[in-house]
Amino acid sequence: MATRLTLRIQDRISRLTKAEQKIAALLLENHALVETHSATEMAGLAGVSKATAARFFQSLGYADFDEAKTQAREERNRTQPYAWSQAPEPVALGRSIGNHLDLELLNLTRTFEEMRADTLTEAARLIHAAPRLWVLGFGAEEGLARHARQTFARLRPDVQLLGTHQGAWAEDLAMTGPRDVLILLTLEPRPKTLPSLMAYARTTRMNVITLTDHQYYARAQRFSRLVIGCHVASYGAIPSHTTLLSVLRMLAIAYLGQSGEAAQQRLAVIDEINEEIDLHD
Repeated sequence: MATRLTLRIQDRISRLTKAEQKIAALLLENHALVETHSATEMAGLAGVSKATAARFFQSLGYADFDEAKTQAREERNRTQPYAWSQAPEPVALGRSIGNHLDLELLNLTRTFEEMRADTLTEAARLIHAAPRLWVLGFGAEEGLARHARQTFARLRPDVQLLGTHQGAWAEDLAMTGPRDVLILLTLEPRPKTLPSLMAYARTTRMNVITLTDHQYYARAQRFSRLVIGCHVASYGAIPSHTTLLSVLRMLAIAYLGQSGEAAQQRLAVIDEINEEIDLHD
């Protein structure tokens, strides 16, 4: 079972010294040692100095060895297994709550650590200047697209879903134009129509902002003004959309900062309308 400690080791092992990598190898083989042994004892097992053991845990982002040990014990005490009962191999698909949390946190951390501030600023600027904002998602991402549409519609006018009605692509695309922004949310599996849709989007001179996994990043750059890569690692069967949802929220916050009072006024008007509707129910 992966733990927060082992995930940190796997993420940073290439940046550790050779001596620190000896302790890393020891804990990757048996992560429970952090609970049952002292730092001095683990240093002895790995054949390194006590000082190296202390530096090792600091290199992983812990204040000291005791913090790592406390985290490991708390993780063990609170972890309850959950599994897909129909899985023929529950070891492969059944994961603990701790595993799930660690992977989601790792996806979020990597995504935002790699995101450039100027990319976020440029995306907000494009959305602010756009006559119309369009959102597109296929399959599971369609739900995210609807969420994005509702979120941005609270902040600005003329926010539309692209392809709301099946077979009406031409009608929707005919309404797009220069400086419009299209937020594309795409993970596997991708429909065969996506390349042709994006090719047409380029002819209309729309600015495409694509949120996607790193596997598709290079291809998305061919038709996008901006691409935001999202880490979406999962344990299989069900894809993770946590990072896409979080990036959408950050885009909305960045736009709010760009548009300022206009967005605040729109929010106030929408809240007043909601209040009036509630009063008449």
